[in-house]
Amino acid sequence: MRDRWTDYETTGAEVVAISVASVESHRKFAEHHDLPQRLLADERGEVTKLYNMRSLLGGSQRAVIVIDPKGVIRYRKSVIPVFRPTDDEVINAIRSAAD
Repeated sequence: MRDRWTDYETTGAEVVAISVASVESHRKFAEHHDLPQRLLADERGEVTKLYNMRSLLGGSQRAVIVIDPKGVIRYRKSVIPVFRPTDDEVINAIRSAAD
């Protein structure tokens, strides 16, 4: 996502990453990887529960979720490193959700 950030910006979507890690952990991770998107800390797991993204180990499962302007989930795909969605696939899902 970082390397295609300009393409994500052209969609007009608000793109964020959320995990159960701490704010400080997010800060270090974002700095280390030079990430442009906002990282949100879901330390109590509230968002993780809301979107049914609990992992078997009690953390949060990785996924890409695209929510349209009305709050409807229009795209959802679990992310397994080898099988993660391509940037083009996610960008197309964002554009489709905006229609």
